[in-house]
Amino acid sequence: MRVLLLSRYGRLGASSRVRSFQYLPFLELKGWQVDVRPLFSDNYVRSLYNGKSRGLEVLAGYCRRLKDLVHAGQYDLIWIEKEAFPFMPALAEWLLAKVGVPYVVDYDDALFHRYDSHRRWLIRSILGRKIGSVMRHAALVIAGNEYLAEYARAVGAKCVEIVPTVVDLTRYEIVHSDSNHPLVVGWIGSPSTSHYLAVIAPVIESLSKEFDVRFVAVGASEESVCDLPMEAKPWSEETEIQSIRGFDIGIMPLVDDPWERGKCGYKLIQYMACGVPVVASPVGVNKDIVEPGGNGYLAQDLHDWAQALRRLMSDKELRQRLGDNGRQQVEARYSLQVQAHRLEKLMRSVLR
Repeated sequence: MRVLLLSRYGRLGASSRVRSFQYLPFLELKGWQVDVRPLFSDNYVRSLYNGKSRGLEVLAGYCRRLKDLVHAGQYDLIWIEKEAFPFMPALAEWLLAKVGVPYVVDYDDALFHRYDSHRRWLIRSILGRKIGSVMRHAALVIAGNEYLAEYARAVGAKCVEIVPTVVDLTRYEIVHSDSNHPLVVGWIGSPSTSHYLAVIAPVIESLSKEFDVRFVAVGASEESVCDLPMEAKPWSEETEIQSIRGFDIGIMPLVDDPWERGKCGYKLIQYMACGVPVVASPVGVNKDIVEPGGNGYLAQDLHDWAQALRRLMSDKELRQRLGDNGRQQVEARYSLQVQAHRLEKLMRSVLR
């Protein structure tokens, strides 16, 4: 079984790493031969986070992608992350469907809003319905949550399945801290998402004075948290789990806008996999992942955030109980060990 995986990024891109790459060893054990062809290299991702020019990287990526698509007919299935060519019409996907090469397309965010809500009228006019076209021509649309699946069904996708973003349980283990002080309230993400921390800035400032606590942002730049009593720590694939194990509480603040409703709550699942209780904004899939009083709390406003964090900071037994519950939830639904079999079955069902 030959599959061409047209991922968005290499291993530095979180979406590619968790939505496709982590499934590859399992698929290979099942007899699948998967050729991985990222659109953008790790150098592109580094330039993106560092604010450097990426024009040449984009051009090189598009040329590579075009070359890869020329050979698409040699494969039984094409596995596309989001779209073949960003900010281009869905011609490649249309051609694949026209010549009878089935493709599966995967979404872990509301990419369609990048086009239909773009500030430029020309982009909205030309590409506003692009993702709908990509979804309609796909043999299978894999959505990371119900918000994305609902959009796919509304635009006429033939087959839509929800596969949540998951973690590999063999890499995650619960390590309860023996130390009571200082507490660590942690967040993990990237420089491009660290602006969400500003949503709860007053709470961070207040609680840092009230408790013996450290607020830590893994993956944020120093500049993005310079106005907060918060420590920025570098992210790497090798150290991210160790960093999360050092958290006593994991947080995921968001604003309630269309783009955010399409997020898949991956950081919540990472926290829970390490037995860390969570506090999150009740936006999108967060409302499905977080069970208030079960594995954490949902916080609608600053008062809710302060109340939830105070409750957890003040009660070690509560943190441990909610953390253990969260781990059980991940084992039952949000693990690679559960979802890999299902993904393989879904993809096999659309092979030509």
